[in-house]
Amino acid sequence: MKQCPNCHGNIADYVPVCPYCGVALGVSPAGSAQPAWSGPQQSSGKATASMVCGILFFFWPFTAIAAVVLGHIALSEIKRSAGRLAGHGMAMAGLILGYIGVAFVPFLLIIAAIAIPNLLRSKMAANEASAVGSLRTFNTAMVTYATECPKIGYPKDLRSLGPGLSETDKCAHADLVDAQLGTALPVKYGYHFFYRPQVDAEGLITRYVLAADPVTPGTSGVRHFFTDESGIIRYSTLGGADVNSQPVM
Repeated sequence: MKQCPNCHGNIADYVPVCPYCGVALGVSPAGSAQPAWSGPQQSSGKATASMVCGILFFFWPFTAIAAVVLGHIALSEIKRSAGRLAGHGMAMAGLILGYIGVAFVPFLLIIAAIAIPNLLRSKMAANEASAVGSLRTFNTAMVTYATECPKIGYPKDLRSLGPGLSETDKCAHADLVDAQLGTALPVKYGYHFFYRPQVDAEGLITRYVLAADPVTPGTSGVRHFFTDESGIIRYSTLGGADVNSQPVM
């Protein structure tokens, strides 16, 4: 027999609730009486964390696993506390949201596995199109520069095609391309641009080679591009392009 801590009535050891005053009585696994907690209840931090992780699943899917783990731990601690800990509802809410999230994670992974490569391919295609457009801009600027600066021919470097402070010497800064392309080694939308002028016997630059290579092959772009004074843009997927590579259609 045991005694109710509230009304002091005699009760059998296996009875979980006092039949006289209705106070809950804890019972140990061995069947011995465990006095119920009569003080103020404390909220279980793990139950709160479980519910928060379950809600965060909608923003970060992998928190669902934490919600399930914390929910089970919280329910176990609340059960053993004999009424000292509160938060059973929050733990259950975290468990339900967590299990829903765990069920959805495989679908999210499948969607990501399909979407991410497509996005990467789209980005590379856009970068490659931009590189071709930049090479066409350079080719047009080269012809214009050679016409306006016949004593030099094509520019000595790509900086001569860009904007600058010089108003008297247009051949130093012809302002034929924007500031991003008018640098010594331009980088634009994942592509490096490399310029190599060729001087003839009279000291004029009559030929040039201009290449565009991806900064990170396979990520910022796949194709390597090449052009020269002919104005034809060529490409290669096996490394640097040259005069023998396939022309861009």
